Amino acid sequence: MNEVFIGREQLALGGLTRGQLRWNYASIFPGVYAPKAAATSLSARIAGAWLWTGREGIVAGRAASALHGAQWIEPNIPIELIARRDRSPNGIVARNERIDPDEVTEVNGLLVTTPERTAADLARHLPRNTAVRHLDALAAATGVTPEGALELIDRHPRARGRRRASVALRLMDAGGQSPKETWLRLLYIDAGFPRPRTQIKVTDGFTTAFIDMGWEEVLVGADYDGYQHLTDRRRYVHDIGRNEMVRREGWFDLHIVAEHSPTFIIRRTADAFAQRGQPLKLRRRS
Repeated sequence: MNEVFIGREQLALGGLTRGQLRWNYASIFPGVYAPKAAATSLSARIAGAWLWTGREGIVAGRAASALHGAQWIEPNIPIELIARRDRSPNGIVARNERIDPDEVTEVNGLLVTTPERTAADLARHLPRNTAVRHLDALAAATGVTPEGALELIDRHPRARGRRRASVALRLMDAGGQSPKETWLRLLYIDAGFPRPRTQIKVTDGFTTAFIDMGWEEVLVGADYDGYQHLTDRRRYVHDIGRNEMVRREGWFDLHIVAEHSPTFIIRRTADAFAQRGQPLKLRRRS
């Protein structure tokens, strides 16, 4: 048996003995088991949480986002479901909420909230920065738009977190291709920079590059360089030529790394704007 299952069902069918259950499988939720090697995977935990609901729950939130193909979701997140349950065990968040039939789809044999409902729930239930990070990833994977999710929220005027959701959804951007890129974009917005456009295409007719985010009206861009830029030699060599081309096309392209503080990033970018003749009046960081 390689799948997640309800223990008492397999014992009743004679598929397992109690000894086999105890030695070869791990309990991931009350009464629900998975092979020990797979017990901590996100897919096993999602399936196990659904079984815990009696096969009636609808997978929602970050778990639904993962099933829709979104990246950057850690395997130990709480599994959110829409289900009629009074109490949830550790690792599961079951909410008894209204959901319309067209807000549910099927993925891998499980009932799952649609991308629009998933986006609405992420925006309603998570802190803003966390929500936007997951919304970016969901939009990149599915093409869901803020407008689609906001329209859905309007159906549920009594839903909790509607105001919070509106803020997060309006910040969603499918061009945010990593959690750090989302973090950087929100840093700029909160500091008072104009909202940057993401994945800006720059080409000299022979070579094409995409700047993570920037402001085309002043030709100022910002790229978040992760560790792969240093550890991958081919990437490092490619970046040399790529960065030279971007500069030749007139861009002031800032490269941000993990060691840069928010204050340094903001000051450095503001200096770039000033050098372009567009000084900004920014908000003070608290």
